[in-house]
Amino acid sequence: MSYGLAQARYAADATATASPARLLTMLYDRLVSDLALAEVAMVADDYESTGHRLGRAQEILLELHATLDLDVWPEGKALSQLYLWMVSELMTARLRNDPQRIADCRELLEPLRDAWHAAASAPVGAGAA
Repeated sequence: MSYGLAQARYAADATATASPARLLTMLYDRLVSDLALAEVAMVADDYESTGHRLGRAQEILLELHATLDLDVWPEGKALSQLYLWMVSELMTARLRNDPQRIADCRELLEPLRDAWHAAASAPVGAGAA
């Protein structure tokens, strides 16, 4: 088995066996990473990489939006709207070749990613007291 296939298999197995909280943090990690790489690629005029990274970031944002259950968590409406705004903002960044828009989205997502990591690693019932 080649290294690339082994790496893909490992990633698939890790995703298939991850808890929902771990999947969420994995998505946020990938999202922030893709945005950072898209920003660098845009500055370097690497249009292929920019498009690939922004496309994947938008897919992740749309997946996060689609999986929000507002019946269970009505307060998530603002987060849902933020995800959709970012998808639009990333489209505009690509059309206008504006890396600052990408940076702005990434800077908004980093604290969210960190909060989800903290929530995922907190003991169950820690905030219920």
